[in-house]
Amino acid sequence: MDSIFFQETKSSPAIAFDSGTGLLEISGESYPENSYEFYKPLLLWISRFCTIFPGTIVFSCRITYLNTGSTKSMMDIFDLFEDRFQRGQEIKVNWFCDIDNDRAIETAEEFMEDVTFPFEIKPLVRADEL
Repeated sequence: MDSIFFQETKSSPAIAFDSGTGLLEISGESYPENSYEFYKPLLLWISRFCTIFPGTIVFSCRITYLNTGSTKSMMDIFDLFEDRFQRGQEIKVNWFCDIDNDRAIETAEEFMEDVTFPFEIKPLVRADEL
């Protein structure tokens, strides 16, 4: 299965899903004009990948903003991960967010409450903090 990569745009996140390692990364802002159409190929890819990849899938998310449609798509991704986890296969989510942004932390906590697989909320390191 091929890996999938999308460059970040003004309204859509960078996506790097490596089929060889099981490392899935999303970063940037997510408010595409049509979230369903933007995330549709990713959901199809993840659905297939979850059924054939034998190792641990690690999903690292560094999204700084999600619109309503993107939030729904993220929940669809987590539903696929939950199905995989319930079948006894490993999933781990690392959700990075600005610890000074209460809304970002609340969003991450809401996602975490809806899943049973390992889900960690970690501080997002900003460029000016490096």
